[in-house]
Amino acid sequence: MFISREELENSQIWIYVVSLLIGGAFGIFNESMASKLEWTIPIIIAVLMYGMLAQIPFLKLREALSNSKFMFALTVGNFLAVPILVGFLIKIFPLSPPILVGVCLVLLTPCIDYVIVFTQLGKGNEKLILAATPILFLLQMILLPFYLFIFVGEEVVNIVKVRPFLEAFLFMIVIPLALAIITQLWASSSSKKSGEKFLKLSAWLPVPFMALVLIVVVATQIGKISNDFNAILKVIPIYVLYLIITPFISKYLAFVFKLEFKAGRALVFSIGTRNSLVVLPLALALPNEWATLAAAIIVTQTIVELIGELVYIKAVPKLIKK
Repeated sequence: MFISREELENSQIWIYVVSLLIGGAFGIFNESMASKLEWTIPIIIAVLMYGMLAQIPFLKLREALSNSKFMFALTVGNFLAVPILVGFLIKIFPLSPPILVGVCLVLLTPCIDYVIVFTQLGKGNEKLILAATPILFLLQMILLPFYLFIFVGEEVVNIVKVRPFLEAFLFMIVIPLALAIITQLWASSSSKKSGEKFLKLSAWLPVPFMALVLIVVVATQIGKISNDFNAILKVIPIYVLYLIITPFISKYLAFVFKLEFKAGRALVFSIGTRNSLVVLPLALALPNEWATLAAAIIVTQTIVELIGELVYIKAVPKLIKK
């Protein structure tokens, strides 16, 4: 039976949950074979990034900026309120530098992909989030190095080797971004019929490739996670508290900036949902002993967040009412 792209996207939460279970089972029961798949992670993530970025309306930045109240609230929430909250949480729960890097990578970067569907399911204005994604993406890439230096300190400078970090950024973010913009330009050009068709086909990539990334990442990392289980236990309270606190920060910002209720709900989802799979390549570019732990910390956040999003879908419409 044929399934539409909309039906596929609306089912993606459960697809990701099943993917996590498949990856976990494969990694536990066939660890030696799972470990051989690690080389495929950068390639799968690069394809996933292209599929996601091709759907972001980079050519419509003016539209995103037209709703100045929402954009200002979104920027203040994600890039001022969230760093303050993260700083508070890591003071309460002190972490070793490798774990801290993983937590900062994932919590300081707002989601630009499945947050759109979560917002729609939570009865928010997903079009506002879609229009804002180019700005969210560009700002987080610019600000992330400064945040890491502030929260982790000189240890990051000493431990992070610039070349593999830049290679990961180039291969898994810059090249997919460039190809996505070229695809959008092609779709809007004089020969746009074939370009539009290709752009529509690329819209099918994010859900299956995100599921594939989750399967491969969990399968290859779960054996390593078991070795660092105590570290995993340390970050779960941080992730849970983050999911609990951010909706109230969002509600306050929605009140301050006088956002209408659907925009307020969209703000909750944007501030509460993080960019785990976009920063995963950057974590994997860290030195071996740091990369393993940071990747495990990021995967843990994805698992906690998916559970949290199921709660958000029901709770957010009640938190911010019409």
